[in-house]
Amino acid sequence: MNRRVIAAVNDMLFASKIRGTAEHLNVAVDFARSADGLFDYAKTEVPSLIILDLHDTRLDPFALATRLKADGRLSAVPLVAFFSHVETGLQRRAQEAGVDHVLPRSVFTMRLAEILTGEKSGT
Repeated sequence: MNRRVIAAVNDMLFASKIRGTAEHLNVAVDFARSADGLFDYAKTEVPSLIILDLHDTRLDPFALATRLKADGRLSAVPLVAFFSHVETGLQRRAQEAGVDHVLPRSVFTMRLAEILTGEKSGT
């Protein structure tokens, strides 16, 4: 499989889950340290998927999603974001910013393999 995923995930637990699952599935995953870094890296080689943690304090995932969806080369790249189910306002904001799939953390974790392989609709 020739899938390449970029993740903007600072939470070590979720980063570890993503990394381990991706390795098991033979999916290349790179972790971005900043919004500009993610954007520039995505422009060099367009990824199959971008994952955003809506709680990542290092970057503004909403502004990043808007920026990605406004770019001609990157607008078609599926964006999947996850959030704590108790903060439903984040879900609405992400959808407004153009995120394709916004999932509670528990659902994201349960569906991680299918998200990474593209089996989830649109990814």
